[in-house]
Amino acid sequence: MLSKRIIPCLDIKDGRTVKGTNFLNLRDAGDPVDLADLYAKEGADELVFLDITATHEGRKTFAELVQRIAERINIPFTVGGGISTVDDVQLLLRNGADKVSINSAAVRNPQLIADLAAKFGSQCVVVAIDAKCIDGKWVVHLNGGRIPTELELFAWAKRAQELGAGEILFTSMDHDGVHEGYANETLAELSEMLSIPVIASGGAGNMMDFYDTFTKGKADAALAAGVFHFGEIRIPGLKQFLKDKGIAVRV
Repeated sequence: MLSKRIIPCLDIKDGRTVKGTNFLNLRDAGDPVDLADLYAKEGADELVFLDITATHEGRKTFAELVQRIAERINIPFTVGGGISTVDDVQLLLRNGADKVSINSAAVRNPQLIADLAAKFGSQCVVVAIDAKCIDGKWVVHLNGGRIPTELELFAWAKRAQELGAGEILFTSMDHDGVHEGYANETLAELSEMLSIPVIASGGAGNMMDFYDTFTKGKADAALAAGVFHFGEIRIPGLKQFLKDKGIAVRV
């Protein structure tokens, strides 16, 4: 059985790690390089670094910051925000990223998924999907949750897989920062429909929420931010808790 992965997420704005609720009301959570170093030492399986305003502000991800983080850690590292071309990805991989996460650019230009998969391999391409449940339908949003689209979560995730995505990172905007658990029913449906790994994001509040998303949500990995950044959950304790409950994790 493949081990379930614990993935701290560093949302970056103006060079600092931030965390909000439902994508709003951001507060400072510390220096991203120091946090990345801490999480790697604590036993995180991977890290995700998202420059959360790059797309909205029409600029590229901070390659220099990516390099500084990569120099300090020895675990796989995914970078997202403002990525729209093969050259963008080439630069980030050269600066130390292991994978890239694309979101808004993939919706606007689905061929980008296929181009990146062909150039760098599917294992390098994470398609992130931010979605909100509106009138019973999971609506895909762009630009850090600011712009609703006509796309529906399940159809878009299936299309992304067909185009060459190696993983889907699904964030429930309704659950983000609320600390009441992940969108497990939706995650389970996604996981059963797709043949590629699904990363759960949005809603972690306690250790049981991670257990639930691996069992009820059938997620392959659980991403969280605030509970780690503000010391509410420590990774070694979380992994021991999961192991004791029969979840395969690397400790």
